[in-house]
Amino acid sequence: MAEPKTRPTSASVAAFIDTVPDERKRDDARALVKLFTAVTGEKAVMWGPSIVGFGTYQAASGPWPRTGFAPRKADLVLYLMADFDGQADALRRLGKHKRGKACLYVKRLADVDTEAVKDLIAGSWAEMARRYPAQA
Repeated sequence: MAEPKTRPTSASVAAFIDTVPDERKRDDARALVKLFTAVTGEKAVMWGPSIVGFGTYQAASGPWPRTGFAPRKADLVLYLMADFDGQADALRRLGKHKRGKACLYVKRLADVDTEAVKDLIAGSWAEMARRYPAQA
């Protein structure tokens, strides 16, 4: 089985964010680092070349960030790995967004309710800790 390309690295999160071409996305990424750090209590770590991750859990394919985000060209992508109680309410309060299976896509933080973002991060974090207790 091939090794996953998305692994934690020693690359600087701040240096990565400084390379984001769009100034608004850079500012949003810096704000997300603060938000994720405050909610999770974890330090931001680069996973692969473009994912800012917080915490780790062991999936069948290897280690993955417990939660995180990536400032992509089109959207800010928030990786919220688990469904949890209260998620539907937080999503209703969130504002303008799109969803994937384990991703939340927002154009900019100004378009969403940051308290709802905090609730989504906290709920996903807690559910992941419940599912993977040895790694919490």
